[in-house]
Amino acid sequence: METELKNLKGQALREISKVEDEEALELFRVKYLGRKGKLPLIIRSISKLSPRQRPRAGKLANEFKHLLEKKIAALKNELEERARRERIAQQEVDVTLPGADFHLGRKHPLTLTLEEIIDIFRGLGFKLESGPEVETEYYNFDALNMPAEHPARDMQDTLYLIGGALLRTHTSPVQIRVMEKMPPPIRMICAGKAFRADTADASHSPMFHQLEGLMVDRRISLANLKGVLSVFIHRFFGPKTRIRFRPSFFPFTEPSAEVDISCVVCGGKGCRLCSRSGWLEILGAGMVDPAVFSAVGYDSRKYTGFAFGMGIERIAMLKYGIDDIRLFFDNDLRFLNQF
Repeated sequence: METELKNLKGQALREISKVEDEEALELFRVKYLGRKGKLPLIIRSISKLSPRQRPRAGKLANEFKHLLEKKIAALKNELEERARRERIAQQEVDVTLPGADFHLGRKHPLTLTLEEIIDIFRGLGFKLESGPEVETEYYNFDALNMPAEHPARDMQDTLYLIGGALLRTHTSPVQIRVMEKMPPPIRMICAGKAFRADTADASHSPMFHQLEGLMVDRRISLANLKGVLSVFIHRFFGPKTRIRFRPSFFPFTEPSAEVDISCVVCGGKGCRLCSRSGWLEILGAGMVDPAVFSAVGYDSRKYTGFAFGMGIERIAMLKYGIDDIRLFFDNDLRFLNQF
């Protein structure tokens, strides 16, 4: 037994000296110290020795076991440290090499357009307000002088939710909420998403963005409206842009007007974009209807005001020469990287 242990010890020491990685070390451990390993088999056979031989054999077997465990633990630490150093070496950076290229994100063209418009109106003293996208019929229709039989209330035009709520069809409800909160004077703009039951095509989207403005005070007139919109248009589209106001109708303004600008492509000479007319419609506007003032508790004999609204997609398409509204929402980097 003693000779067998010495031979096994020598063999084990020679093998462990050749171990190069953690996988081989684990195989070595199982071979010599595993449940069916060589040393446990010898230890179990000690019980067959005579009582005089057992103490000596047991002592040698335990010394051999402790020696192997110590060497395995030391070698395992050494291999782990070696692997750690190799990983660090692979991660080292040569500071003399050129830096890795990376791409900066870009602002979406709708964001660029909206920020520019907001900046212009802020410069004119307008405060940016916001409101909920899920609205009630009262704020979306009733308070804006849109009667119960108005076609915009039909389900083919408006997206209704369970419980009678709806997705706002315009940002005008924000004007009502602001007027309910504070008395005149008011000079505000609001911007955000609006929703309509439209099928997506080159000029329509079920979700789009609007910006609206409202000014209420004593002696506000159409001249004030024209002055504010003229400043906006000349700053946004350029000082040579011509402006035209055409009579129109909106339930919440009276009188109402569609605002046109000279074509951004042909300069008013006539082209395919402007249908040879030389003009492009960009927004609607008008004087606030007294019925709207009544809904918020304003005295229409004391105060007057004007409101206007525009589609951000429409403005962005004109500014950047985009011919399909769906491009704004396709998330195609080839399109977005142009801005």
